Amino acid sequence: MPVEVGNILEGVVSGVTNFGAFVQLPGGITGLVHISEIAEEYVKDVNQFLKANDKVSVKVISVDPRGKIGLSIKQTKVVPKLEPKMIVRKKPQVSFEDRLARFMKDSEETLQTLRRSTDAKRGGRGGSGRKND
Repeated sequence: MPVEVGNILEGVVSGVTNFGAFVQLPGGITGLVHISEIAEEYVKDVNQFLKANDKVSVKVISVDPRGKIGLSIKQTKVVPKLEPKMIVRKKPQVSFEDRLARFMKDSEETLQTLRRSTDAKRGGRGGSGRKND
């Protein structure tokens, strides 16, 4: 099978580095599986996932003009696309007028609370705190 982007091939790990693993593909071609393409989970050490001579299934994700081949192990794991479920939730029918009335009531209560706390800090209503001579 030719090495083209999107193909899934079988290969053998020929070397492990701190940034990924080299995989020998059919025909003697070698590609790189970057550390970020090894598993869905965080990979701190490639050696915890791959060893030399491991047989792996890889997907070709890139082939650059210089012949470098980018491979992915995690993209070979076929995850079925789930159709979004149609969840129908019945929302209580509240009219705009009812919502507006509730908003106005809540706003007025908040303003009253703020006015009370501001007045308490000033020493109460009606007085400036000075004596009249």
